[in-house]
Amino acid sequence: MAENTFDRITIQSLSEESFIYGLRVLANRDDDLANIVETLGKPPKWQREASFPTLIQLILEQQVSLAAAKAVFERLCRAVKPLTPKNFLTLEDNQLKAIGFSRQKTRYGRTLADAIASGELDLDQLNQLDDAKIKTKLKQIKGIGDWTADNYMLMALQRQNVFPKGDLALAIAVQKVKKLPTRPKPKELEAIAENWHPWRSIAARILWHYYLNSK
Repeated sequence: MAENTFDRITIQSLSEESFIYGLRVLANRDDDLANIVETLGKPPKWQREASFPTLIQLILEQQVSLAAAKAVFERLCRAVKPLTPKNFLTLEDNQLKAIGFSRQKTRYGRTLADAIASGELDLDQLNQLDDAKIKTKLKQIKGIGDWTADNYMLMALQRQNVFPKGDLALAIAVQKVKKLPTRPKPKELEAIAENWHPWRSIAARILWHYYLNSK
């Protein structure tokens, strides 16, 4: 395969081959990212299932620690087997509250489950669309904003050029790595990430790798 073939593909999910290629491109382009990979090794490829449970887990992860969200998600999975939109909708609000859902996230979860159960949102068809259309589709669902849509595309759909500009860990990592005086705001983070196009999903993984190993 020609060296620039990956860069020309509009809709591209990361394979192991393109992941390694993208790491090499970024290391050649950005000394700070190169230093992270040299020091810590290749970052995990981090993959989640493209599914309703993954979106529910991402909703739970909004603005809380991953550990807290994981605990709630695991209780939900024990309470609902299998975790499908239809089964989720059988739970009463008080049951979801006991599991650990806030009122807001209960509403978001129900809206998502309704959208999938009614056919308004077809998760199986998302990977046939380009990134912009996927994001538009997902954000039509109340409770799914940029952060949730970006992380679903990045981890579940394994798209190669997604950067969650609203992610706190990425902002903290970029501030440290780039030695910035203040933590970059989402628009500033987005501008910095332009240098990593079309491999921003790999840059995000490198920065998360750094963040998790520098806590």
